[in-house]
Amino acid sequence: MIALVDYGAGNLTSVKKALASLGAEFTVPETPAACAGAAGVIVPGVGHFSATTALGNPWREAIGRAVEAGTPLLGICVGMQWLYEGSEEAPDVPGLGVLAGRCHLLRGDAAQRLKIPHVGWNALDLPRRSRLLTGLDSGAHVYFTHSFAAPVTADCVASTTHAECFAAAVERENIFGVQFHPEKSGDAGLQILRNFLGLCR
Repeated sequence: MIALVDYGAGNLTSVKKALASLGAEFTVPETPAACAGAAGVIVPGVGHFSATTALGNPWREAIGRAVEAGTPLLGICVGMQWLYEGSEEAPDVPGLGVLAGRCHLLRGDAAQRLKIPHVGWNALDLPRRSRLLTGLDSGAHVYFTHSFAAPVTADCVASTTHAECFAAAVERENIFGVQFHPEKSGDAGLQILRNFLGLCR
């Protein structure tokens, strides 16, 4: 059973549909305690980083315990940014802090008509092998909609460029994150979710 965390800022309907299409069993826990025993945890998200304040200490502790126990955790969009120490978008709001670094505002490039927010399909560059991205080749296109992004660090398993290079997917042990929306990224996105579900068994 996958725990799909609802904190009022997630694109739950689309994620639910994608999981259901893959035959996944999932639940939306009403309390942090209900995350205990889940085979995997997904933290989706759209909008402003400050929305993650709804993930207060009880949720942080429950998700942290799951991570320490080896449960796979997947953050999507703002949910991926929440895995870091924080974001320039809401400097006083701490992230979960399981990945080092802070998210920053993308610069854009008016001369190239690269606007912020970054909305649309971009190709992935895959610098190394990744369990989450198994079956995808460099150049696979996925769908983004965001203004802030994570830095490229050793945890980055896919990057893309929109005026500047940033982390599109990250992976470290049982912690995974994607800046794009796999639930809106066609076959490539479904393959990523399928891979995550396989890691949860």
